[in-house]
Amino acid sequence: MNSPIGVFVDAADNLWVADSSNQRVLKFAAVSGLSNGAAATAVLGQPDFLTSIPTTSPTGMRLPRSMTVDEGGDAAGTPVGSATRFWTRRFFAGGGGCLSWQQHPIRFMLAEMTSLSRRSLLTRLGLALGATAVGVHAADRPARILLRSSWQTVNIGDIAHTPGVLHLLEQHLPDAEITLWPSLLDNGVDELLMTRFPKLKIAQGAEALEAAFADCDFLLHGSGPSLVAQKDVVRWSEATGKPYGVYGITLPKKGSASTTETPDEIFQKTIAVLSGARFVFFRDSHSLALARAEGCTSPVMEFGPDGAFACDLKDDEKATAFLRANDLEEGKFLCCIPRLRYTPYWLIKNLPRDEVKQARNDEKKEQDHAPHIEAIKRVIAETDLKILLCPEDRTQMQVGKDVIYDLLPDEIKDRVVWRPDYWLTGEALSVYVRSAGLFGNEMHSPIMCIGQGIPAIVCRWSEQTSKGYMWEDIGLGEWLFDFDKEADRARLPDTVIAMAKDPAAAKAKAAEGRLAVEKRQRETMAVLANELEA
Repeated sequence: MNSPIGVFVDAADNLWVADSSNQRVLKFAAVSGLSNGAAATAVLGQPDFLTSIPTTSPTGMRLPRSMTVDEGGDAAGTPVGSATRFWTRRFFAGGGGCLSWQQHPIRFMLAEMTSLSRRSLLTRLGLALGATAVGVHAADRPARILLRSSWQTVNIGDIAHTPGVLHLLEQHLPDAEITLWPSLLDNGVDELLMTRFPKLKIAQGAEALEAAFADCDFLLHGSGPSLVAQKDVVRWSEATGKPYGVYGITLPKKGSASTTETPDEIFQKTIAVLSGARFVFFRDSHSLALARAEGCTSPVMEFGPDGAFACDLKDDEKATAFLRANDLEEGKFLCCIPRLRYTPYWLIKNLPRDEVKQARNDEKKEQDHAPHIEAIKRVIAETDLKILLCPEDRTQMQVGKDVIYDLLPDEIKDRVVWRPDYWLTGEALSVYVRSAGLFGNEMHSPIMCIGQGIPAIVCRWSEQTSKGYMWEDIGLGEWLFDFDKEADRARLPDTVIAMAKDPAAAKAKAAEGRLAVEKRQRETMAVLANELEA
């Protein structure tokens, strides 16, 4: 099962369990005589025991929470294929009293399935029935979530975290009220968010934040390179005593902007804060393994995709104008993104130059971009596609010119477009979805591409932490390259050429990754919904 939360025992000694995240209800016959490992005898809401697709059709379900059986339908003896009335309560928001009832035909199918122990099941029975009573009779208002996100605006990936999570909340908790607690919303990002999410509330300033602390039921820490707002999570917990959860982070011993490992006493404080969360979804399985090894005790710790996968911001007008100005046709170009080992923030922020980071960048920049240069040469020679060199952050326009474009043979530069200026997430994503695919040394542009079904290759190295391994977690390991390994650098051009020459196969592969992501998105959002209901 996955998040069983609602149960009902009918007069005929049948146990019905709302297997919420699997979008179904299971029946266990003769529950008083069940032993450990007993098989379910029926499934409601799915065609078989292997499917978990949420629907709102007469024969489907979406996040069932609690139920009762109309005993007049004689559920215990209903023949195969006939109908009995089975009532499910659809949870709309944090304890609100909004009910939706449906009548479902059920088909009985035998299947082997590992169940909870009888003791655990009976325990959950009592807890779930108690939670159900609270949910039905609570104050009639939607759940209120305080989303801690929006870390910076100089990187379109950091921008994408917030609209991605907002989109998921919109899809899976449509009646919840969301307040954003941002770090930065400059450079036009606030307008971008409010245009896409007009109901969004933003807590900026002491008074607004105090009101959000009082009004909101749950703090959700958004996706990021670490527990970015750890101090703010502690502040929320200490000030309100209300629950919190973490959605799609990496847990690094050494951060992507650091040249040294985090001292153990500081790292253990992070583990303690994570242990206090109702759930922690790590965006790569390496982080999940580290959290477990370090003793994290959050009751739910699982892989959960980076929120940026769900980003759907678009600016088609700007994208179309850019493509026309540069003679780029839809489906006839690949995007390539450069990156240095450490982002030289001192070039765009009021920070001192870091000589250690600069030395590392200089040491590795040729090695880290030579495979891309070779791939570009082959794409130009072996296909009719063009190449767009584009940035993910504000430092990468010049990087792309210095380490790729200027080093290309002059005779092929007429089919390579170098973008000289930064763009926001909407325009970038509108360009990506018109491309034949993307490759490069960044993470979140590939994430956004896969979220839209566009092929994307990720090249990583140790300084980027373990986040790149999420490509293995979603079944795209063949498109993940570790540039600390010579063999991986050597095989990149062949993989780019394969993507360019067989776009149908590349898109099919991207679609598989997208399906894997969407499945986990449904499951992780169901966990959040369950927390809000309880």
